[in-house]
Amino acid sequence: MSHDWGMWNSLRPKPDPVGPGQESVWDYPRPPAVAVSGELVRVWHAGTMVAETRKPLRVLETAHAPAYYIPRADVAAEYLRPSRHATWCEYKGRAAYADLVVGETRVSNACWWYPDPSPGYETLRDAICFYPQRVDRCEVDGEAVTPLRGSFYGDWPTSKIAGPYKGAPGTEGW
Repeated sequence: MSHDWGMWNSLRPKPDPVGPGQESVWDYPRPPAVAVSGELVRVWHAGTMVAETRKPLRVLETAHAPAYYIPRADVAAEYLRPSRHATWCEYKGRAAYADLVVGETRVSNACWWYPDPSPGYETLRDAICFYPQRVDRCEVDGEAVTPLRGSFYGDWPTSKIAGPYKGAPGTEGW
């Protein structure tokens, strides 16, 4: 398969200026990298904190805001119900999903993880990532994540990230 990199570069948007304390998603690698973070990450839904950690893993990929994966031990498992949904990532492998059930509220496929990740991504084994656009609130160091407008990606944009990044309708081709 040949790639027309000139075509890709013509579709690629111009990176936003990087401000103090920001990272550009255009400096992230492809294939993605996994980085250990000490940031405080929380997930809230229906008035309940369902996850909290200071040991998140950040998946960093060109043109994507970071996705924060939370160690399973730091997720309130009593709120998760495994679903039959599964997807495949060309880098990380097969993802399993769970519904989030808090009280009378059920959110289908609110989170995912890699039970048996591909080589190079073993650190993600069973760490859980929530879709910010499917839960009430995701936070990084107290800042609310801005949910993506699209439904495919589960990235966690904050003010620390300079884009533009994938996630809105029409950005899939970048």
